[in-house]
Amino acid sequence: MHSSVPALGLLCMGATLLFAFGAPIGLLVYFRKRGARVLPFFVGCLTFVIFALVLEAAVHRLVLGSALGPTIQGNTLLYALYGGLMAGLFEETGRYLAMSTVLKKQQDRDIHALMYGAGHGGAEAMLLLGLTYVNNLVFSLLINTGHTDLLTATVPPEALPQIQSAIDALVSTPAYIYLLALVERAVALTVHLCLSALVWLCVTRKKGWLLPLSMLLHALVDAVTVLLSARLPLWAMEGCLVLIVAALALLTRFLWKANK
Repeated sequence: MHSSVPALGLLCMGATLLFAFGAPIGLLVYFRKRGARVLPFFVGCLTFVIFALVLEAAVHRLVLGSALGPTIQGNTLLYALYGGLMAGLFEETGRYLAMSTVLKKQQDRDIHALMYGAGHGGAEAMLLLGLTYVNNLVFSLLINTGHTDLLTATVPPEALPQIQSAIDALVSTPAYIYLLALVERAVALTVHLCLSALVWLCVTRKKGWLLPLSMLLHALVDAVTVLLSARLPLWAMEGCLVLIVAALALLTRFLWKANK
């Protein structure tokens, strides 16, 4: 009898997949009903792809592929600081450029800050989490129907251990781990909404200091995530991140009211 992925695991995967695509679309519909136009959402999506998945990824390949790579990757603190600073620099620069150029004519409505954030964070959720969980569910269904041979039929021999490792992980991973991925993405989406609001204030209220602040806050959240993941169980790490992002949301609310 072949091993299978538990039904509860499939259910939790499905819930996480639904959130990865449903949350961004839900925010798009919600903000649209509140008077926002749809353009900022798609500008946010495109900005994430260009500045995070293309430009930032290119720099990572250069830096981590250089002689400095092993030193950075071999030191958790150094790797956390490097990754956080790069994410803050590229994504917040992209946010600023998009809002001050492409969205210049959209500055008449402050809700466009959140519509942009839903697109920026939504693209990350759909492309990084959503597509991963589509793959997980396909793998799981093939495992449970006894068709794992379809996963290995066209794979070169040197890649077979990786496929087997993925299969073993899906079979043995506790179901709640998949829900923690949902929590992590909800936290990340909240971060993007907050940072988008801060950069929007920077652009529309001429508060230049908010751009470096958004970069530092982004770097801090990402760096702390890496450091906590190396020292705490996943559930404890996610709990700490929820508290950190709640503080970020309160700070954003305060700055928004102070500058509106």
